[in-house]
Amino acid sequence: LLPRQRYLRTERAEVSALERKRNVLCCLITRILKVEKRLHVDNLVFRVTDACRKGELGPGLQFLSFSCHSVDVLSCVLH
Repeated sequence: LLPRQRYLRTERAEVSALERKRNVLCCLITRILKVEKRLHVDNLVFRVTDACRKGELGPGLQFLSFSCHSVDVLSCVLH
């Protein structure tokens, strides 16, 4: 019952952009989980989407904000 991977039917440039987005999401997930050892999945998804909206990667680091949907975050969590 994993969410569908949207990049399976896209062009190479789009695949590259989506893979970079997925890498950023995985980094955010890892950074949040290092601080919060026990965090419900719903709260984790909210914190990651909030960080994406604000453009925050961590202390002193920022990236350009991009649209981040809960399905994208959940897909990375389950992956």
